[in-house]
Amino acid sequence: MPVAHENEKLKILIRSTAIHKRVVQVACKITRDYKGERVHLVGVLKGACIFLSDLVREINLETSIDFMAVSSYGKKKESSGQVRVLKDLESSIEGLHVIVVEDILDTGLTLSYLLRVLQQRRPASLRIAALLDKPSRRIKPVKGDYVGFQIPNEFVVGYGLDYAERYRNLKDVCVLTLPEGAQ
Repeated sequence: MPVAHENEKLKILIRSTAIHKRVVQVACKITRDYKGERVHLVGVLKGACIFLSDLVREINLETSIDFMAVSSYGKKKESSGQVRVLKDLESSIEGLHVIVVEDILDTGLTLSYLLRVLQQRRPASLRIAALLDKPSRRIKPVKGDYVGFQIPNEFVVGYGLDYAERYRNLKDVCVLTLPEGAQ
């Protein structure tokens, strides 16, 4: 069982074995959909780094990688709704088959902003791969093309997802319960 910090509680939602199996399935679908093409994965830092690392090793195509860093959470459980680009792409995506790799589809605010920004850069195609999808919280109509798991409206950490930069290293995806009054 993962170890929680202070009065916080962790409960496993998705085990690492199930995550690995699903990542392989998602990679196979990407490989089939883009047969004979090159794909360019854009990882959204920091949360998607572990998912992207596992996913790219399972894709059987010519693949390139770049990263963007955006912020809408800070050190809180809830998105502020304001999206800031902290790190932009290092190279052009014009004419490339781009798959944005995200840890979680939540409200859709961050991803709808990113998709608008990236679409202006004229990729050949633009799709979304997300480890987790929380459709009950969706504000913007964003849909993942390659989704690992649909989850309930719980605050989750692990496998790259964090709370105040903690818990990213957990192998499982866990529900985090904070002590009363904590943000």
